[in-house]
Amino acid sequence: MNLPTTTTTRMRLTSLYDALSKRRTHGQKSLAVLLDPDNVDEVSCQQILELSEQHPVDYFFVGGSLVMNSRQAALIRFIKSRSAVPVLLFPSHSLHLDDQADGILLLSLISGRNPDFLIGQHVIAAPLLRQSSLQILPTGYMLVDTGRQTTASYISGTTPLPYDKPGIAACTAMAGEQLGLRLMYLDGGSGALYPVAPAMIRAVRQAVEVPLIVGGGINTIEKAQAALQAGADVIVIGNQIEKEPAFLADMARTVHQFNQSRILTE
Repeated sequence: MNLPTTTTTRMRLTSLYDALSKRRTHGQKSLAVLLDPDNVDEVSCQQILELSEQHPVDYFFVGGSLVMNSRQAALIRFIKSRSAVPVLLFPSHSLHLDDQADGILLLSLISGRNPDFLIGQHVIAAPLLRQSSLQILPTGYMLVDTGRQTTASYISGTTPLPYDKPGIAACTAMAGEQLGLRLMYLDGGSGALYPVAPAMIRAVRQAVEVPLIVGGGINTIEKAQAALQAGADVIVIGNQIEKEPAFLADMARTVHQFNQSRILTE
């Protein structure tokens, strides 16, 4: 097997990660739309893409806990043919790799103790990722209890972090950063009854220097503003967009206004 050099592999991390890190340094927030290939068809995706032209988003995350590869490949191909917004894989399994995307959130489920999702799936994927052109963003993934068992917690066989224990989340993120993970992702999971608590977001933000992604249960402007004010660098919306595509406009406006207010106060 012919593998690229180590230098080439390292270079693939730079552009997406450096751009996100630079935005964090300048206090600028980002918006990501999570698209589940099993829930989004071409018609609904086209509507989202058209809205994203009028109300810009920063990233499309593509993935889910139960993904059919053919649908994922078709969805990524559809997005890439119609949008310049970076597409990042949000995989739950080593099978969910696709070189059509721009990069991959290489998730290590540090909130759980299932070795398969801490390192096992990564070992299987490593040679494929080395051969791919994907930019690799090592990400500490933390599931948070947000009122109901999610598909992610069920499939992974792990217990989410307690909703009201920000200290546990902060120490978990700190350990992940010390292990070399480049991003942290606090997630309430698909269909969360309520979002990750601002107190937990704030605690994790204070504990680590790496960019922080927050998703799950962000279905109102007020919840988005609370996450941004608490320290989220990227907010992720998914289920609400599937139900109400026009919600994207509200979220894009909220992030834009937050960023503008930061510029004006500097």
